[in-house]
Amino acid sequence: MELHVIKMPDIGEGIAEVELVQWHVQPGESVIEDQLLVEVMTDKATVEIPSPVVGTVHSLGGEVGDILAVGSPLISIEVGDGHETNQAPSERLEPALASDTHSPPPPPVSQDFVQEMAIGVKASPAVRARAENLGIELRLVPGNGPAGRVTHADLDAYIVRRPPAPSPLANTARYASIDNEKVLPVLGLRRKIAQKMQEAKRRIPHFAYVEEVDVTELESLRAALNNKWSGSRGHLTLLPLLIRALVLALRAFPQINARFDDDAGVLTRFGAVHVGIATQTESGLMVPVLRHAEMHDLWSCAVEVARVAELARSGKGRSDELSGSTITITSLGALGGIVTTPIINYPEVAIVGINRIVQRPVILSGAVVARKMMNLSSSFDHRVIDGMVAAEFVQCMRAYLECPATLFIE
Repeated sequence: MELHVIKMPDIGEGIAEVELVQWHVQPGESVIEDQLLVEVMTDKATVEIPSPVVGTVHSLGGEVGDILAVGSPLISIEVGDGHETNQAPSERLEPALASDTHSPPPPPVSQDFVQEMAIGVKASPAVRARAENLGIELRLVPGNGPAGRVTHADLDAYIVRRPPAPSPLANTARYASIDNEKVLPVLGLRRKIAQKMQEAKRRIPHFAYVEEVDVTELESLRAALNNKWSGSRGHLTLLPLLIRALVLALRAFPQINARFDDDAGVLTRFGAVHVGIATQTESGLMVPVLRHAEMHDLWSCAVEVARVAELARSGKGRSDELSGSTITITSLGALGGIVTTPIINYPEVAIVGINRIVQRPVILSGAVVARKMMNLSSSFDHRVIDGMVAAEFVQCMRAYLECPATLFIE
């Protein structure tokens, strides 16, 4: 038997270390060529490492959550004399020696697929989490999605037809005896998010500014544009109009379209507007980037925002599509609430938060009328952005949004 030691490969882009996210094999298991061995995470993406050989796993180079440097031993595989590999004889590893594996990883295997293989029920992580919260065993739910996948609709149907729960009095003793605790390590993307949020709050003294905006006319314009053009150009959400207002306001306040390197004491202002779009995914919050927002019209902006957001949700976004923003927009959509206090996407110096639209009575020209109102909740780096500048910037955005015709005047 020959011991084949695989090192953590150099996956490019200046990556010096990775986090072990999930092992797909254990010592003693047989593996074949191109079988998925392990998932590792860089700052921006998950990378899957396949096996270049046929053999039996001898030992693993670390546990889930460990940080490995590029070039360190990743896994050892016992290879028999009769086994062939993808490598030429001159490239075969001698016993106890490590070899770099520079071939690119195969197309990603989705997390859903991994969970289906491990658990036997096809369902997305969001469906699994909801079922767990509702106390429903997924194996009891008929799946009517593609290939028998359990969907949210299947859960809804199961809830309607399942037997009613016992009365609270009947369950008093059972609930009184429950004393479960779950220890859940914070790993992978969730750990990256936690580290980045902590770093942003530790380094940046946040200054928050909230202003209400009357978007009645803006929503009327959006409805008219969709009525005329949605069939040929696609549907417009509010976001492209907000991005247009942001681009125009930044022309008057270029110091807000910037990044602050506090270690070097250097503030870099950008002419191009690269807008980070805070996007909730099943793995956590990610910020894909709409590059050169100033070059897009409303419809191309809408298409590009949808494209990069979907790349983030699917886990297929490249590093350059998930980094490099100069200012970020964040929104919780219908759950946007009245006011939020968004955390700046370090090392940027500002973030614009969008709250939900509500219709309420407003005094206009001495009369009480129903208007569609929305708050902008923004945060600024108070080290480099003064409060007056932040307020003037938000008021500039407000002026564009409340008089939407000005969005199209250069």
